[in-house]
Amino acid sequence: MTIGVEIDLDDYCRDVARRARLAADALATVGGGQKQAWLRRSARLLAERSIALTEANHRDLKRAPEFGLSDAAIDRLRLTPERIAAIAKGLDDVAALPEPIGEVIWSSVRPNGLLVQKVRVPLGVIFFIYESRPNVTADAAALCVKAGNAVILRGGKEAAYSSAAIVEIMHEAAGECGLPTDAVQLVATADREAVGRFLAMSDQIDLAIPRGGEGLIRRVAAEAKMPVLKHYAGNCHVYIDASAEPEMAERIVVNAKCQRMGVCNAAESLVFHAAAADGLLPKIGRALVERGIEVRGDGRTCALLPQAKPASEEDYYAEYLGPIVSCVVVDSLESAVAHINRYSSKHTEAIVTRDWDAARRFVAAIDSSAVMVNASTRFNDGGEFGLGAEIGISTDKFHARGPCGINELTSYKYVVFGEGQVRQ
Repeated sequence: MTIGVEIDLDDYCRDVARRARLAADALATVGGGQKQAWLRRSARLLAERSIALTEANHRDLKRAPEFGLSDAAIDRLRLTPERIAAIAKGLDDVAALPEPIGEVIWSSVRPNGLLVQKVRVPLGVIFFIYESRPNVTADAAALCVKAGNAVILRGGKEAAYSSAAIVEIMHEAAGECGLPTDAVQLVATADREAVGRFLAMSDQIDLAIPRGGEGLIRRVAAEAKMPVLKHYAGNCHVYIDASAEPEMAERIVVNAKCQRMGVCNAAESLVFHAAAADGLLPKIGRALVERGIEVRGDGRTCALLPQAKPASEEDYYAEYLGPIVSCVVVDSLESAVAHINRYSSKHTEAIVTRDWDAARRFVAAIDSSAVMVNASTRFNDGGEFGLGAEIGISTDKFHARGPCGINELTSYKYVVFGEGQVRQ
């Protein structure tokens, strides 16, 4: 991102989108080996230029006070030799994933002899808007191009120098490997109006992906003229069923809430079956309180856990991203499902139970992108699911849902092979 340079915003954004479209057209015929070579070369250059990258990152860190970044945000912004090595490894990991483009998803030979194939193809041009984390610049570029797409990256201004240094290296590698350098473009202005310009270009951009706070995501969803892959919030629930094994229940709840609080797959809400609440809620509640968590619950929760505070209606909808959790006691699995489906953000829900019929009913009835049985909500992640890197987690139902890796950045078309058949 260029600092302090004035540009004609309309002309600039239109030119970036036009060049991305041309690059996407060229990528459609690029083989998997060529993309793999680009990823591996980018990884090597990143590792070799660790000092230059940390110097660029120091320029961003010096500017951090201007933006009022929290200590946690500054930590996410910081590049160290170890983190640069991890970014390079991430590119190698993406390179090692199976080539998606050209995969035959389904095929059939018709009675008339036609061979009909459903073939995976790129989406085209992706506009990706994200927070100030330099590693996301490399991850997003790698995933999009591996899936045959050109990507326009609109990163946070706080990481402008770091992101520019990473993209410069990926451009150099693209030139060496015969890929169009415009397949990866970093928006060179911090002007917030640029986002609106790109979101209006449905003739050039096929998909928008916002990755950040709820305000950003709602803005993109409201303004975009193209499809948006999104999730607004991560109000994830853990339901402790009547037959839950006590130690397992405590272990899962503590991990889901406390292992890392500021992420979308952390638990924000607990639901206890009344038959388990008397024995488990006080114990699990104390374990959370001892770790600095404030419990906000209904009357039955507060009666069982004196440290709990009364919950409001807003608490049950909340994504706290911090040391607060809501809690409610219900009389049946059906009531638990009703509560979760009402207040959930459709991200991740978990059930802890020894009753497999209850687990089956819960899985079938819950309307969220991922449902865990006897496992922490923190596992809803592309890497943990074995998908490789992910570009985000979608709570939509169309066209992608849950962790979005390479396959979710593709579409398909039907290819039909004949021998002169005509329809009668």
